[in-house]
Amino acid sequence: MRALWLAFLNSRRGLVHGARTERAVRLELVLLVVGVPAALVLGSTLWVRVGLIATLLTMLAAEFLNTAIEKLCDHLHPGRHPKVGTVKDLASAGTFCAQALAVLVWAAAVIERAG
Repeated sequence: MRALWLAFLNSRRGLVHGARTERAVRLELVLLVVGVPAALVLGSTLWVRVGLIATLLTMLAAEFLNTAIEKLCDHLHPGRHPKVGTVKDLASAGTFCAQALAVLVWAAAVIERAG
């Protein structure tokens, strides 16, 4: 149980650090805060609501991983390097995929609700 508690504290520390230092993380946290109530209203069933919220959490998770990769790259190689740039671009592509998934699911929910 202690290990679980310590893991939670590490995660909390990461959440707070990301919210304080990263603009993209703050933006996605705002989307989560606004999106959860919107998902509860927009979702026609429990699973649609869960799916909508899950896409927001997936997007935020991808952003945290992207930020971690970028920070590690900058620490290991502070200067500009083409291979480091490629790693950062790949991580950024991952966040883009998570964002595209969120747009797709939210658009489907809106279309379903309107129809």
